[in-house]
Amino acid sequence: MITPAFELSQDPDFLTLVVRVPYTRTSEFDVYVDGEDFKFYAKPYFLRLTLPGRIVQDGREKASFDIDKGLFTMRVPKETAGQHFEGLEMLTSLLAPKGSRSAKPLVEDLGACGGSEAVQEDEDEEEDFDWQLEQKAYVESSEDDLKKLQKYGFGNLRTGVFSRLQEELSDVTDVKDPENSSPTLRRRNRLDAETTIFCADHYLCDLYEGEETRNVLLSFRPWWSELKPDSDQPEATVTFTDDEKEQMRKFTNRSYPLDKAARYQVWLGLVDIILAYVYDVRTTEGEHNVESAWTIRKLSGTLSWLETYHSVQEVLVSFGRRVLCYPLYRHFSLITTAVKDAAHIFQCGKACILKCLLAVHKIFRENEPAYILNDLYITDYCIWIQRVKSKHVVALADPLRKAKLHKDHLDLELAILEEAAELVIKEEEEQKEEETSSSSSEGEEKDSSSSSSEGEEEDSSSSSSEGEEEDSSVPQLSDTQENGGEPKGVGFQPEPSPGALKTGAPTTTSPRPQESKRLIQELSERVEEGLRIEEDVPQTSRSSSSRDTEREAEGLGETDEPAAAGETAKTGTSSALLETRPRKCPLRVIGAEELDSDDEDETNH
Repeated sequence: MITPAFELSQDPDFLTLVVRVPYTRTSEFDVYVDGEDFKFYAKPYFLRLTLPGRIVQDGREKASFDIDKGLFTMRVPKETAGQHFEGLEMLTSLLAPKGSRSAKPLVEDLGACGGSEAVQEDEDEEEDFDWQLEQKAYVESSEDDLKKLQKYGFGNLRTGVFSRLQEELSDVTDVKDPENSSPTLRRRNRLDAETTIFCADHYLCDLYEGEETRNVLLSFRPWWSELKPDSDQPEATVTFTDDEKEQMRKFTNRSYPLDKAARYQVWLGLVDIILAYVYDVRTTEGEHNVESAWTIRKLSGTLSWLETYHSVQEVLVSFGRRVLCYPLYRHFSLITTAVKDAAHIFQCGKACILKCLLAVHKIFRENEPAYILNDLYITDYCIWIQRVKSKHVVALADPLRKAKLHKDHLDLELAILEEAAELVIKEEEEQKEEETSSSSSEGEEKDSSSSSSEGEEEDSSSSSSEGEEEDSSVPQLSDTQENGGEPKGVGFQPEPSPGALKTGAPTTTSPRPQESKRLIQELSERVEEGLRIEEDVPQTSRSSSSRDTEREAEGLGETDEPAAAGETAKTGTSSALLETRPRKCPLRVIGAEELDSDDEDETNH
């Protein structure tokens, strides 16, 4: 027979059951309702449920079948109107256990078979635990007893499992010989391994760097952050996916005969697993990856070292040490945030816990070596949590919320490491400040020396320029002529003509603007005087004197003393004009007499 997929919901007066039975005939449906028992048969499907409350058939029940979807829906009235049926989403606990035809267990839970609820009620009414303190000191047994009774797994109910799994043993747990290792030896080896593998450089790197990434992880809002239980309903409403519902239907419903000490250790192991799960969710931002199975397994001492705890503080210290030793992100703020997340999940009730366990079960189911941990722990936790009272789950949230976990509790000398790191950082900052001050002082010295040298250069240049201006302001004139009183030479260098520049003639420095104006005016006066003198000089003497003047002018360009032109002019006619003639563009000075003669010739013609 096939167990069909089903869902249950309720309102104050009715219970609604939805059963998915595709490819069946409507004429073959068979429904049985009797108090807490509900049976449904439609070949080849069979479903039997043990309900948390009583229902009746009084004529108000209704049923329908959707042929396209293959859904059979039935509304059955409650025997007591307004009663709330607790745990309808715990599908595994609703399924009646399968009977065994032989090899019955020595201890059988009658309540799980749908009979008397006395045993279940006694378990539910157990006294509340004091989660802050240990209830009983741990007493080590003799070595002979330990060799015979070494157990592990959920509630320490398993033994001899790893003797058949030697090849996968190293990939599943860190315990080398689980069958012969006592709980005390496991704990001592765990603490030694954590102390050895702890990396101070990695811790300090995450402490002083990666702040942006860390803030993103801390500000991430996981799926449980949206769940908020209210006063009317102590448990938050949790929605399960189709895959999660299918997995719950596949679980075999069973009971776990646990004594008081074993139940206490089971609760603490559950806290340890939930802490590892919430850390992985937060550091992967809700998207599990290929490393999620390794992360959850490593962070949980229960899964990696088969550890059994005796107080909530022990669980938190173990989780904190392992967070700072194994995963990628090793910051103390992630530890405290994970503790707060776990407290919120327990506050939301067992449905929220079950959803977390189903997620861990799926992660381990898809990982080759980790699936063994499902058989040892996770599957039993998923079945057991559906049968416990919600008040016990919610009661565990308060000690988690009030827990005080400090860095000193982890026994990894974190305070000493941080003090040493602060001293190193302070020394580096002081060294940088000294280098900065020395470089700035050197820069100031360079600036002051350069500014002083520039000032000296400016003073020397200004003094030299002032001396040149004073020298140039006094005109350098040669001796006056004996008869006419005109100056024979002027102390300046004539500006070369464009023709002289093209032919490569030697050039001299151009005079200043005021001096040029004075020289031009003086030259024009001399030209006018030459025109007046030329009227009384014969043509031959004029031409000879002009040739002498040209030679003297050419010699003037090659000498540096301006007075040489005046000395050359004394050797020729005293009334001759000093005419500077360029090599390629000669300038001829024409008198007024020649202009009048040219006009007369044109008139005669």
